Amino acid sequence: MGVSRTPVREAIRKLELEGLVNMLPRKGAHVADLSIKDLIDVLEVRATLDGLASALSASRITDEEIKELKHVMDQFIAFAEKDNLQGAIKKDVEFHGIIYKSSRNDKLIQIVNNLREQVQRFRVIYLKDYSDAGELIKEHKEIFEAISSKNPDAARNFAQNHIKNQELTIMKAIKINTKK
Repeated sequence: MGVSRTPVREAIRKLELEGLVNMLPRKGAHVADLSIKDLIDVLEVRATLDGLASALSASRITDEEIKELKHVMDQFIAFAEKDNLQGAIKKDVEFHGIIYKSSRNDKLIQIVNNLREQVQRFRVIYLKDYSDAGELIKEHKEIFEAISSKNPDAARNFAQNHIKNQELTIMKAIKINTKK
């Protein structure tokens, strides 16, 4: 493939540090399983960090970013209402990405991105098994309204509740899928 071993080894080490890969002696790298406990731990941390990001965003977001956030939220709603899972996932990631970016806190963005990678494979379960798209849309609107009205406390609370609801939905989906 034209790539030396050193960059590949470094990339695998980075994935191992992020908890995405396990190195097994004499067997090599394997994709790490994400246990239910790992998932809960990640989502508990994400609830706090997303709350912080939303509160900071409410204090620091520009008018242009508010317009961008509204546009992406509207696209997310359109996809969610049409049960377009891939479109909804893409716009959900973009929506939260704008919030992180507008927090203006590079370390927070770096930590959140690492956690998002660890839980990414469960995002499909979350949105696919989310039986009430209306509730998900309502949560995004609440976060948007709090941020656009520059209310950090409300933004924090709505963002934390959104992630906690995500945790409950994923846990319910995992329990249903493990019974099959």
